[in-house]
Parts: sequence; C-alpha cells; structure tokens
Amino acid sequence: MYGGPVLAELTARFGAPARAKVLAGEVVDADGTVIDDATVLPGGAHVYLYRDLPDEVPVPFDIPVLYRDDNIVVADKPHFLSTMPRGRHVAQTALVRLRRSLDLPELSPAHRLDRLTAGVLLFTTRREIRGAYQTLFARGEVSKVYLARAAVDPAVTLPQLVRTRIVKYRGQLQAVCEPGPANAETLVELLSPDGLYRLTPRTGRTHQLRVHMASLGLPIFADPLYPNVIAVPDGDFTTPLQLLAQRIEFDDPVTGAHREFVSRRELPATRQDRP
Repeated sequence: MYGGPVLAELTARFGAPARAKVLAGEVVDADGTVIDDATVLPGGAHVYLYRDLPDEVPVPFDIPVLYRDDNIVVADKPHFLSTMPRGRHVAQTALVRLRRSLDLPELSPAHRLDRLTAGVLLFTTRREIRGAYQTLFARGEVSKVYLARAAVDPAVTLPQLVRTRIVKYRGQLQAVCEPGPANAETLVELLSPDGLYRLTPRTGRTHQLRVHMASLGLPIFADPLYPNVIAVPDGDFTTPLQLLAQRIEFDDPVTGAHREFVSRRELPATRQDRP
C-alpha cells in the first residue's frame, strides 16, 4: 500500500473488481480486520484479498452456532472446513462463511482447529477485544478436551501422559517427534473398549494429538497424514478424521464469567479407517 484510503487505492490500481471486493468485505488487513470504504492505512501496510477460486470445492456441511453475544461467537465446526483462508481454501472456511452469514465483518478466530478436525471453535466479534481472547489460548489458559476413535491395544498402558518434542518443518506435511526437551504434552485416556479416547492437550503444537496417538501405535481412524500420508481428493467427504474438539472451558477475560462450551457432534462407534 502507498498509504491513504484503501478503497481508492485498490480501485485505482486494480479497477472495479477490487472495489467490489472491498465493498463485499472480502479484503482484510494483516490482523484479519475487514477493510471497508472508510479504512485508511499508512504506507507499507499489507492488505489481503479473498481470491475467487472457481475450482474451490464446496464443503457440504453446516456450521451451527452454539453461542453468540456482543463479544464472541462459538461455532460447532464440521470436518473438512478450514478455520480461516489458507492455500486453496478461501470461501469454504469457517471464518468467511460466518462473516457472511452473521454479517460480522470484524469476526476473527481466537484459536484454530485443523481443517479435518471438527468441534468447538471460538471467534471474537470486535477487533478491540480480539487480543484478550487470543492471549488466553496463547498462554494455555483454556482447558480443551478432545474425543477420538482409534484401535485398542492392551499392550499400551493407559491413561498415559505423552510428552515429546514436536517440530513442524515448512514444506513438510507431517510434524515429527525429535530428540530434545519436550514441548508437547497430551493426557490420553481410553473411555470405552470400542476405542473411544479422551485427549487432553496441555500444549498446542501443530497436529499434536494426531502425532501423539500415532506415536503410541494408535493412529486416529481416517487420518490421512499419520502414520502415513494418503492422498485424498478435495471432494471426498466420505471418511472424516475421527477427532472432535469436544469442549473448551475458560474464564472470560472481558466479562469475568466462567465459560464452558460443548460440541453437539458425536463420533460414530463404527470404525472409519482408510484402506
């Protein structure tokens, strides 16, 4: 950006299509705040455009809202829907869908769930309070509980606190466990003999739960990355990863109220593994 009114600059540089995207709420700044017709930014600022992707595959699942007030929106994200735009997923993301359906242009995720993980996802509604909620997650002050389906191995001692060092390298699909001080902790508990597990992460590394279950020899059913990478077409929604962000709990940094939100989704008891 050269600096000044964003709408005027984008229109001058890219014409009517760029102007239409600003007015449609499809341009954001570096913090994810939606640019509108009155936004003025300094020179050197970055703005980001929601691209039109004619080949983007629609995700055929709803994203119910569990709770909404003036500060937050809590959604029950389905499998296969990214939290926010990235790579080939733009319009088919929880953030873009909810901004449009709820008419909340400043909506922003306080944390993220993997595209293949379903469950409770917290958003903030206004830019001035966003940092307070994001800080809760960054400091580990949010209690999170996940459910997962996997095989049962009597040789694996449970419950077990899994502690490893997880590293995710740029350009690689899988995160890996490496020697060194532990930076990832997950309490793994078997809830039922048919392979329902409760996973309680004490840290939030990339793919942490999937990596830790695979490290026990109990990869989560239908996981296309762990232990082996399996190519799955974008339009294949038949076998969802059996991982659910079932509950989050925290003290609200704005109101002081104790909050607890629980997903209404369930993981089926039948095995849903990929060949």
